[in-house]
This record gives sequence, C-alpha cells and structure tokens, in this order.
Amino acid sequence: MKYMTSAELRSAFLEFFRARGHSIQPSSSLVPGNDPTLLFTNAGMVQFKDVFLGREKRDYNRAATSQRCVRAGGKHNDLENVGYTARHHTFFEMLGNFSFGDYFKKDAIHFAWDFLTKELGIPTEKLWVTVFEEDSEAEAIWLEEVKVDPARFSRIGAKDNFWSMGDVGPCGPCTEIFYDHGAEVAGGPPGSPDEEGDRYIEIWNLVFMQYDRDKDGNLTPLPAPSVDTGMGLERIAAVLQGVHSNYEIDLFQNILKSAARLADSSDLDNSSLRVIADHIRSCAFLVTDGVLPSNEGRGYVLRRIIRRAIRHGYRLGIHEVFFHKLVAPLVAEMGEAYPELKQAQEQVERVLKKEEERFAETLQQGMKVLEACVAKLEGRVIPGDVVFLLYDTYGFPVDLTADFAREHELSVDHAGFEVEMAAQRERARAGGHFSADYDQDIKLDGQTEFTGYQHIEDGAKIIGLFHKGQAVDSLKQGEDGIVVLDRTPFYAESGGQAGDSGRIEAGEAVFQVNDTQKQGGDLFLHKGRVLQGEIKRDGACRVHVDAEKRKATELNHSATHLLHAALRKTLGDHVAQKGSLVNSERLRFDFSHFEPLTADEIATIEHRVNEQIRLNNPVSAEIMAKDEAVKAGAMALFGEKYGDEVRVLKIGDFSTELCGGTHVDRAGDIGMFKIIAETGVAAGVRRLEAVTGQAALDWVANRDQALGNIAGLLKSSPEKALDKVQQLLEKNRTLEKELEKFKAKLASTAGGELSSRAIDVDGVKVLAVKLDDVDPKAMRDMVDQLKNKLGSAAIVLATVKDDKVSLIAGVSKDQTPRLKAGDLVNSVASKVGGKGGGRPDMAQAGGNDPSGLEEALKQVPEWVKQQFGA
Repeated sequence: MKYMTSAELRSAFLEFFRARGHSIQPSSSLVPGNDPTLLFTNAGMVQFKDVFLGREKRDYNRAATSQRCVRAGGKHNDLENVGYTARHHTFFEMLGNFSFGDYFKKDAIHFAWDFLTKELGIPTEKLWVTVFEEDSEAEAIWLEEVKVDPARFSRIGAKDNFWSMGDVGPCGPCTEIFYDHGAEVAGGPPGSPDEEGDRYIEIWNLVFMQYDRDKDGNLTPLPAPSVDTGMGLERIAAVLQGVHSNYEIDLFQNILKSAARLADSSDLDNSSLRVIADHIRSCAFLVTDGVLPSNEGRGYVLRRIIRRAIRHGYRLGIHEVFFHKLVAPLVAEMGEAYPELKQAQEQVERVLKKEEERFAETLQQGMKVLEACVAKLEGRVIPGDVVFLLYDTYGFPVDLTADFAREHELSVDHAGFEVEMAAQRERARAGGHFSADYDQDIKLDGQTEFTGYQHIEDGAKIIGLFHKGQAVDSLKQGEDGIVVLDRTPFYAESGGQAGDSGRIEAGEAVFQVNDTQKQGGDLFLHKGRVLQGEIKRDGACRVHVDAEKRKATELNHSATHLLHAALRKTLGDHVAQKGSLVNSERLRFDFSHFEPLTADEIATIEHRVNEQIRLNNPVSAEIMAKDEAVKAGAMALFGEKYGDEVRVLKIGDFSTELCGGTHVDRAGDIGMFKIIAETGVAAGVRRLEAVTGQAALDWVANRDQALGNIAGLLKSSPEKALDKVQQLLEKNRTLEKELEKFKAKLASTAGGELSSRAIDVDGVKVLAVKLDDVDPKAMRDMVDQLKNKLGSAAIVLATVKDDKVSLIAGVSKDQTPRLKAGDLVNSVASKVGGKGGGRPDMAQAGGNDPSGLEEALKQVPEWVKQQFGA
C-alpha cells in the first residue's frame, strides 16, 4: 500500500479518471448555484444536478472532481459529532467520478476497485463491499466479475444503501466500499449488530442514479441512468498514511499544531483542538464563497460554527481573539489546491476577527452564567429557561450549550427551551427552510433559443403550456399559466437582472407576460395570464418585450458593472459582489466592505461612474472559454453558475465581467448615475442603491425642488439655506437651555407649594397629585426636590396629555426597605390601564385610561398604610 500525502492523493485520483476519458471539473462553490433545496453543497454531485435531471447538457458525459463540501445544517448535519469522533467533519473534500448517461454499474465498480487495489495498492483482504439488498445486478458484478470474497460482502437495506441528495431530486441504489482498520479496533462489519464501531470505515460510495424523487415521494426514472460516486479525501488519506483518525493526516496536523500553540498545549488529541481545526476549514471556505455571519439561513449556520470554535478556545484557556489567526496555516495547507482561498485570505481573516470580537464581549459573562447554573443544579438537566437566557442574552446557540452539557455529563431541557422562545426559534429556522419552489413539475423535452441580444420582438413557436404545474394543450382567457417557446427575446431572470415582461400574440389571443424565469440552462418560462382569446400549444406566435422596461433595466445593469469597478478602484480589491438586483426602476448592489462609506467616498464613486458615462466607451460582448476569460481579468458575479464557455462583457477598459445579461450599446446611453442610499445588510457587507437615466434626473430634480421649498421657508436662496439652518439650530439650542432653566425654577416653586399638600401616614409624608402641562422630565426633577423638602416621603405625580397618562413615583431612601417605588407607581398605573417599573427609589409608568386617575391618586395614602400593616 502506497503512502501518499493528501495533495498527492487528490492529484492521483483526478489523473486516474482523466486517463479514462473524464473531464476534470473544478470544485463548485459551497453555496449551490442551481438548487434552492440545499443549504450548502454537501456532495460532489450538486453542481451536476441539472445534468442528472436532463435539464442541462454539457459537452462531456464523464467528469471527475475534488469537491469541497459542508455538512452543518439541514438533513446532512454532522456538527454535533465533530471533535468527538475520528471521522465527522463540518468541512470535507469529496473525490468523485460521474457518468451522465454513459457508463453505468459495471464500469463504475471496476474503476473503483482498480483505483483502490491497483493504483493505491490497498490489499483486497482489507476491503469490504455492500450493495442494496434488491440490486442483484451490482451483486453479480462484484461476486462474478470482480471476484470479491463473499465472506467480505453484505446486502444492506434502503436506510444505508439507497442514496438521495435531499428530500427531492436524483436518487438511486448504491454500493459501498469499506476499509478494515484491523481486529485491534472495536466494531463489526456493515450490517452486523456492532457495525457502529470504528473498525470498518466507509471510504467510497457508488450511487447509481436511476430516479428523480418529487416532493410527494414518487420515483420517476431519469432520462438516462447515471453514476455519482464519492470518496472522502480525509478518510482515504488516513488509510494511506497508516492512521486511524482523520485528524492525524497531514491536512490537519499543521492546523492542530498552530491551534495548540495558541492554547499553549501539546496534546493534539484534545477534542477542543479538533473542533477548532475542523471549524476553521468550514468557516474560511464559507466566507471565501460569499457567506457571512448573520441571524438567518446560511449566515446563521456560519455564526454557530464560529461561536462553537470560540467556545472551545475558551475551554482551552484562550481568552483573547484567536480564531482568525488559523486562516494563514490553513491557506499554507490548502491554498495551492484552492487558489480562491488564498486570494480571499485577508477578507476571511477580517470577517472572522470581527465576528469573534462581537461574541467575545459576551462569551465570558455567558460562561459564568452557565457555570453558576451547573454549580446549583440538583439534577443532571440544564433548565430550558437557562438555555433560553444564554441564547437570547449572550448569543449562545442551543447546540453550544448542549456541547457544554455533554462535556459535563449533563443534558439540556430542549422542550422547556422551545416553550420559552418559540418565536425566536421560528425566526432563526426560517432562513433554513429552502424549498423547491422553481417549477420542479415542469417537464419538457426541448430548449429555448434566446434572441434577446439582437431583438425585442420575434416570431416563435409555442412548444409547451402549463397551468398549475401541469402540461395543458391550451390556456383560455383569464387563466394564469406558463408559456414555453422554441425561441424568445425575453430575458429570463439571472445574474441579478429581473426577467422581462411584455406580451405574446397568437392570432387574436394575447398572453400578458409578467415575468420570465429560466429552468435548467435551456428552458425559458414565460409566466403570466391570457388577456383575450385562447393560446394553443404548437401554434405560431409573435412575442413583444416591453421595450421601455427593457431599456431602463439595461441602463441599470450596465451601470452596475461600472459601479463594481468604481468601488474596487475607490475602496480596494477586497470589494467583491455579494448580490445584486437590477430592474427597470433602480439598481441594488451588495458588496464586501467593513464600514459605512463616507460622503467623500460616495462622491468619488459617483464621479468615476459618471466620468465613464461621459467618455461613452462602447459596450462589447465576447464568448470565450471560462479559464481564458478569468486569465484576461474578467470578474465572476456572486451566486452565478457558469459553463465552460462564458460571455465576457467589457465597458471600455474600465470594466470586464462575466455576464449573460442585456446591456446598453455605449456607456453614454446610461445618461446619468446617482447613488440614493448606502446601508449595511450583514457583517462586512454594505449595500448601495442607485438610479440612472431619467430616474436619476427626476431624483435630482425632486431634491432640487425640496431644497428650493426649504429656502423659501427660510426666506433665503438655496445657496445660503445651509447657513440659515445652522443659525436656526444654534438659536434653538440656546432657547432650549433657557427653557430648561425656567422649568427647573418653576418646578422648585411648584414643589414648595405641593409639599404643603402632603399628608402624614405613620411618620411618612405621602403626596399624590395630578399636574397640568408638565413634561415627565420636569416631574422627575420635582420628585427629587419634594423628597428633599419632605424628608421621609412617598410621592406620586401624574399628568395627562393626548389622553395618555404619565406617572412618576419617588420614595425616600430611608423608606425603600418598606416601600418600593415600582410597586407604588403600579398601584396607580393598574387603575389607568398601564404598568411600569424602575429603581426602588424612583419609578415611572404610563396608562391610556385617564378616567380612573383621580380615584387612583386618592387611594395612594391607603395603599401606603397597607404596606405598613396599619
């Protein structure tokens, strides 16, 4: 058996399959670009899902990849096991070879066996094979052709040997290959009672894609049987490097040692160090792929992983910010295989450091609360209200508290926690409910040719009609539906650009297109309603894009490209697009940056974009190989999926990006560019909104008119309006100070008069009165003055404005052991439809029922008497 480093193994796998006719494809993003049902890319086949489904065609029918994967949320979630087992990870690399209707079970099995036994030299007696119990075809190949020892062969049920990527999508039976780590390791072979042991470890899973499972669980045969295999790089590396735990392979050792130095520890087997080493991999790659910490969806999962790592650092005695320091050793280990990680290193470090600083502010306090709770526990369960307090106040995810409980042999009252914070829990989960809401039921052979780069009107043939997801022969007047054409000038929503609207005319029939979406890479779905007549399948039609909306959208889209380039030139190369929306009204652009833009920066960005507009450079598009385009400096847009050939959009020498959208002919067509809003949308992500063309002119004209109106009120010119406003503000501040002095003097005078109205209750001066035209601040001052005048006192002052009651209660310090201001104010507030609270010596409340105020104030002396037991 050959010893190989992880890098050598990765290369050997890809070269083995390249020699067997496979196209080597790069790892796709951890954020699936073609599947809204998945939180993260969790397997090598994700980037090929539409190919398996027959929705997308590639110029190859065999592929091999080394795919980065994350399993930390949703159905495939290994987070809680990380650090406590030898093989569970949130991040791992999946080596995979795929056949799209080419070879099937026989070749897939032989390829796998040859790679393991011949290329890697693993002894056959160290391997164990399983098949789906109903798959007699695969069984025969293994036993009769490969000659696998029947004593090292098992038939397994659907739970383990029928694979699916998610609740819906491609699926099929599988055969798995296990490695036997030896009799000295506890555990039995797969299918045996003690299979959960660590002796037999799955190293390769060969999935035979035969079906597409819909949301109702129905299995439909795929257009062509295909193969999807996956072999964990970390697991097979452990085999070749002669170790039992994945954490002992070369990929982890340098990271573990770096983490150990930060913790001043030499124990590389420490479970907390393993958690940290695993989590830096998933966190760094998630940030590289555009995910940022937030309170929902993917960002929430990332935040949980970061905080779990930080908590384990705290457990190791690391109390300073440390996690981001592990990015550098990770880049040293994996930067060559994944150059995008190396390019994003600075951005990743900044994101992780900022998130850690946020959490570090409350971690220490939260841990004290948790440790104090454990010290007082009578049983072995952390109560749900404590779990809620930690989550709500200190930002502890529930699994972080559960992690702590596990370490101390405790459990968590999950039911009690859910009762305490059902609303927050639902909100946190909301971002994770990714549903397959993209017309999964639309099935149609054929494709749509896009002619919209040249035309906004065209002739076409109707090749499909759908109503409520079902294929129909016609759509009648008033019916909503989807029209599919053989060719169309309508742009389908993609790359942030909204889908076109317009109309389809077929004889006397008119179909209003409200939106255009794309299914797979080939079908354009025209969504809308029949306005008149009846639209029929297979009929000829004339299609008309709404020209005005299309033109306005093109202005905004081209301006977005100029904006992206201007941002990078103004703020730096760390700026990367994190999302966009382009329609006929405005453009919205999200980008990575760690602080709000200053007024000067916004002005500079606007100047650079408008300068390019005035230069009126041509806008050109060229189709070229993706690798060639990237080498030429073309920037890929966040969240987009690209094929081997891409469309490169250039605006002069200022902007070069990969883009399939529609654009102006020359930069000058944009007319004018104006930024109208700058906000933050997540940690490290800013958002700009802008308008172009006539909308920009209208925006400036409206602002100019507003300034003119303000100048008119000030009896000034617009140029001098700012000076006038500053003068008024200064005068207003002076008057406010004089008013405060007057109110204080008035309160002092009124306090002297009010003190005579206090009555004695058991040696305490009690005063409860309603005042007119006094604001709450003045009442607070009056309470302080009355306490000084009366000595031992209990005071309630009230005022009514706009049918709202304001109450202030004060108790002298010598009486707070017997009387609490909060209880006193609520004795009145409860009778005027309100409640309040505050300190023992001062409290306030409000109410919305003034009718009960007079009677409530009269009862205050009696209430005080009752507190004294008189």
